[in-house]
Amino acid sequence: MLSPLLGLSIASTLFAIALLASGLNSTVTATLAGQIIMEGFLRLRLPNWARRLLTRALAIVPVVIVTALYGETGTTQLLVFSQVILSMQLPFAVIPLVLFVTDRSKMGPLVVPRSVAVLAWAVAALILALNIKLLFDTFAAMA
Repeated sequence: MLSPLLGLSIASTLFAIALLASGLNSTVTATLAGQIIMEGFLRLRLPNWARRLLTRALAIVPVVIVTALYGETGTTQLLVFSQVILSMQLPFAVIPLVLFVTDRSKMGPLVVPRSVAVLAWAVAALILALNIKLLFDTFAAMA
């Protein structure tokens, strides 16, 4: 979409940088989450290099296997499937967050204003509705 405005080479470069930044963000987040789960919940202590290797391997090995077995088409389908799964998880983060920030007993004087609460609930409802539609469309396409 940026090609008409910026030219193909600049748009491609910007997209590549955005994709790289997104991947790095995802990797760092997953690594930190893995560390917290392994150390806090499982009480599993590993050296930093081993923990990073394990968490990154858990993220990369399935993609390598799918790519080896099914090629580019399988990788594209896996990417779409992963995005569907991620979007399905979004309401489980957004709804409790909105509940929390709109609860005066928890937030006290820091509770969000009513206008922000209405907007937040509208956005949460929109996300939920779009996810239900996406889920329906995904299963309809499979049938």
